[in-house]
Amino acid sequence: MTEATEGNVTVTEDNANKTKKKGLQKRRRGYVVSDKMDKTIVVEVEDRKSHALYGKIVRTTKRVKAHDEDNTAGVGDLVIIEETRPLSKDKHFRLFEIVEKAR
Repeated sequence: MTEATEGNVTVTEDNANKTKKKGLQKRRRGYVVSDKMDKTIVVEVEDRKSHALYGKIVRTTKRVKAHDEDNTAGVGDLVIIEETRPLSKDKHFRLFEIVEKAR
């Protein structure tokens, strides 16, 4: 049995079987800003980084499209989305969990 690592995917080879184990998918937390599309939500994700020279914490936001199979999330919900295979041109995340529903 041979084992090799390609990025974050571990490939294990047996004599006749070749299998791939999934690596960890990134999970992001954000607020739903749009749910007008069918089975798709737009989530605003915040990222905080330290400025290279001055050290101040800088906030940046991105709007990411995520797959919502059952159309359960609504505008204002706090959700966790998980990275997945490309589902369309813009969708690379799927809804993992609704943390808090909007009022």
